[in-house]
Formats: sequence, structure tokens, C-alpha cells
Amino acid sequence: MTGTEARSRDDRIDPRLGDDCTISPDATVGHRHREDADPPVLGDRATVRAGSIVYADVVVGDDFTTGHDVLVREDTTVGDDVVVGTNTVIDGTSTIGSHVSLQTGVYVPTNTTIGDEVFVGPRAVLTNDPYPIREDAELDGPTLEDHVSVGANATLLPGVTVGEGSFVAAGAIVTEDVPPETLAVGAPAEHRPLPEVLDGGNEIA
Repeated sequence: MTGTEARSRDDRIDPRLGDDCTISPDATVGHRHREDADPPVLGDRATVRAGSIVYADVVVGDDFTTGHDVLVREDTTVGDDVVVGTNTVIDGTSTIGSHVSLQTGVYVPTNTTIGDEVFVGPRAVLTNDPYPIREDAELDGPTLEDHVSVGANATLLPGVTVGEGSFVAAGAIVTEDVPPETLAVGAPAEHRPLPEVLDGGNEIA
């Protein structure tokens, strides 16, 4: 065995998989980030596609599906029926609920909370560092409450809460908390009454 082979084997922990899981041979489930890490747990019917990496110390419910080249880092908890699109990064120490759809290229930083029935559109960026490099600050990701929708290319600044049932329009820059059942639109985002057509929450199968 070569040194490279030995290191590769030591860097992985065998995952605990539920029934009927499909893991691409070109995916990594159980990347060891520290010696005392616990195996990742994936529920029934998980599908992890080629190029994706799921770290140790991750717990995922049933019916989890990734696109290609997804990263899910340590200390992340994910509920049931969650889709994580191609090139999406969940950077660890975060909680994601059930019936959640993270589309292509979404960035979820550490210390983020996402509720149930949440949709996050392509290339949306959530952030957790208010003063990158320039000042030491506690990293605090956004909170997306239940039934929130976030449009493509929206940006959410650190620590903001998007209230239950709210809708963040495509390209919006959210700099402050969004009340429940509110439309956030523009840069910086302004708050408007939620149009009737957008009322009623999400039903993500």
C-alpha cells in the first residue's frame, strides 16, 4: 500500500446508511475532518451524486438528494426530503429542516438555520461575516424560517432573519430582518406586503 492510499483510507469514515441508498463511487461520504469524528448518518433512499463530499459529523434524514459536486461540511443536521443542487456548499455547523430545496450554486455559511418547506434559488448567497478580514466578529449566518422562498442571486447578510412565509425576490440584498409574510425586493431590500399570488406558503415534495 502506498502512502497516498493509506492517507486516503484514513481520511474516510464508513457512513451509516439507511435502506436503498445510492452513493456514486466518485462521491465521498464520511470525509474525516478530525480524529474523533463520528460517522455521517444518511437516512433511507439517499442519493449522493459524483463529485459530492459529505463530511463526518453530519446527520441527514430520509430522501436526501444531491446534484454533482456538492459539499456538506461537519456538524450539519439535515431533515427529510431535502434536495441540494449541483455546486451548492453547506459550510458546516448549520441546521436545515425538512422539505427544503437548495438549487444550483447556493452558498450556506456556518451558523445558519433553515426551517421546513424552504426554497433557495440558484446562486443565492447567505453570508455570516459582517467585516471580512478587517475586524474579528462572531460568525452569524442568516435564519430562514418555515415556508420562506429566496429568489435566484439574492444575497442575505449576516444575522438576518427572514420571517415565516416571506418571499425574497431575485437579486435582492437583504440587510435587515424581514417580517413574516413579507416581500423583500431591491438592493438594499425594501419590504412590501406579500402579494396574494405569493401567499399561502410552500409545499415542497
